[in-house]
Amino acid sequence: MVQEVAAGSAPTREPVGSRVDTWWSGLMSTPRRRALWTWGGPIAVTLLAAVLRFWNLGHPQALVFDETYYVKDAWTLLANGYESTWPEGANEDFARGDPDVFSDDPSYVVHPPLGKWMIGLGMALFGADSAFWWRASTALAGTIAVFVLTMTGRLLFRSTLVAVIAGFLFAIEGNAIVMSRVALLDTWLMLFCLLGFWFVLLDRADAESRLRERLGALRDAGADPHWGPVVWLRPWVIAAGVAFGAAIAVKWSGLYFLAAFGVYLVLVDAMARRRAGLPFWLSGALLKQGPVTFALLVPVAFVVYLSSWTGWLTTDGGYYRHWADDAGNAATGFWSWVPHSLQSLWHYHQAAYGYHVGVSSPHPWQANPLGWPLALRPTNMYFASTTDGSGGCGQAECWASIMGIPNPIIWWAATLAALYLVYRFARYREWTSGVILVGVAAGYLPWLLYLGRTVFQFYTIAYEPYVLLALAAVIGLVLGRPSDARWKRVQGLATVGVFLGVATLVSAFFLPLWVGMPVTPEFRGLHFWLPGWR
Repeated sequence: MVQEVAAGSAPTREPVGSRVDTWWSGLMSTPRRRALWTWGGPIAVTLLAAVLRFWNLGHPQALVFDETYYVKDAWTLLANGYESTWPEGANEDFARGDPDVFSDDPSYVVHPPLGKWMIGLGMALFGADSAFWWRASTALAGTIAVFVLTMTGRLLFRSTLVAVIAGFLFAIEGNAIVMSRVALLDTWLMLFCLLGFWFVLLDRADAESRLRERLGALRDAGADPHWGPVVWLRPWVIAAGVAFGAAIAVKWSGLYFLAAFGVYLVLVDAMARRRAGLPFWLSGALLKQGPVTFALLVPVAFVVYLSSWTGWLTTDGGYYRHWADDAGNAATGFWSWVPHSLQSLWHYHQAAYGYHVGVSSPHPWQANPLGWPLALRPTNMYFASTTDGSGGCGQAECWASIMGIPNPIIWWAATLAALYLVYRFARYREWTSGVILVGVAAGYLPWLLYLGRTVFQFYTIAYEPYVLLALAAVIGLVLGRPSDARWKRVQGLATVGVFLGVATLVSAFFLPLWVGMPVTPEFRGLHFWLPGWR
């Protein structure tokens, strides 16, 4: 920046950057150091996430919250190929290391099998004697998600620093830590959706490059393409289909992510054709490339989803497995050619859908989706108390909890950041803001259609990566660039540094309630910042 000091005087250049920028520039002065930072930063925050997710993971040695369903279902899937029933008192037997008390009778479950198969990985390798192993694969999924988030952040922001900040926030955030340390389905849903998002971003640049190559070849040949060519070679779309199919095979809410990012792919194709100067860019994207994108994405997702039911299809004992074999149930007419096993599976899906749209049994920790952005009612997943001095907190009475309270500093800031991105997208049409908001919308908005259902705050883990990316985007704006005026750059660095420091201290303060550490009742009470947290 050049400033005129006085009439006729020589211009003076206002100082730019900061001492931190000068130091960092010298530190990154060699290709080896830059490569070390490019990969070392993401790996470092991933290792931090691993420590916070795996440390003392086997505590408590008890089935926590909905682990009573998913862990036991996973164990019977490994044994029978389908979810089976358990007798009264099975939770205590399971926790004592006696998991083989189930029957061969089928159990009626309303979620697809893949998430339970994934939970069963640790038990398949090391047995079910320890809670560590029935939670280990989910903890690994939550750790991997931190690395994937840094990769998506780098694609979005073209900045390893901002990407690493996003990963760091995900690593230390309470909802993410808790959901990685309990063997529920939602972390797997989040991971597969996040992988699909990453693949969509990789396709975005790759597809436009291929489009321009095809257009160049056509124009060199003397053709005048009005609609533009069709691009079939899009491996990242196929990969996204696999990831979103896996997400749906964990929970049906993965369908919203498939639909949202499928539409996004078509819109991206349209914008790419417009930038390429095609006169019929919109109709070309909708009528030519659109069906191809659909064929590369949706059937792949369907095959992955159907494959998750292999255990149910290849065994005879699953719930409703022989429904179509009973008199009067099998289809007649046009659909009579469909195998009875698939007809029975379809009936299973109809019954499960009826359950999902109608479930409204009251629960003390249910949370209305309207309150999710402010975390008004986080889920208490575990509570234990001792009064004989054996609890380990230094007093006679000790309480231990696992509460899915998000880090309030990070969560509330991320909510505000997402709202700000709505403004930025409306005003500047930033593609980064737009694609982040697609993820937020896919994970949150559909739940507003089911306000009467029994749902929980921890469902937000499915879209948490996107609100954290929104926060990282705003952090990037506050940081500015090394070429900014010195006062602005120093102010930005200080603001972000203070925010990250406070967020870290708050995570350290809440960590005992996230991992079930014994604390005094008085210390536990200090964490209830809102009435709904009690």
